[in-house]
Amino acid sequence: MYLKSRLSWNVQIPAESVDPEGLMLQKAILVHLLDTFAVKKCSRDLGYFLAVTTLDHIGKGVVRHLSGDILFPVEFSCITFKMFTGEVLEGTAHKIQKHGVFVKCGPAEKIYLSHRKMPDYDYVPGDNPIFRNQKSGKKIEKGTAVKFMVLAEKYEENEKDSRAVVSLEGNYLGPLS
Repeated sequence: MYLKSRLSWNVQIPAESVDPEGLMLQKAILVHLLDTFAVKKCSRDLGYFLAVTTLDHIGKGVVRHLSGDILFPVEFSCITFKMFTGEVLEGTAHKIQKHGVFVKCGPAEKIYLSHRKMPDYDYVPGDNPIFRNQKSGKKIEKGTAVKFMVLAEKYEENEKDSRAVVSLEGNYLGPLS
């Protein structure tokens, strides 16, 4: 699910970026905020960081004694993407293995669909392996769009990334093509 969030972070600006007129300072703060935002991939509470939408407030700067850099508290709004248990999402199969399928959904790439959670689907090996439904003949291959339900989501602190286990058990879930 896409979320709109309001955050408060501290942005550190090198002293040489400070302009007495203030316009260049505001630009330097925004550039450093965007750089920090881009490096920070994901968080436990908000999910994946996608975009800064507005810079709402820049607080009073504090000079750091050792470096001479200036630390500014900033408030901004952003868009994030987080998967929730029970949520139905659409993604694209990007890796087919004997025991399941890895799916991409938005910025999330570590979404696993086990063969045990695909009722009536059988693995068909080959150069381009697939899972084929015994009843309908529908298949899941690399590049197939799939509608699934999130069973569990876990944040990996050391990788700054999320993982999810999903299922096709339920009405209207499965390949979309």
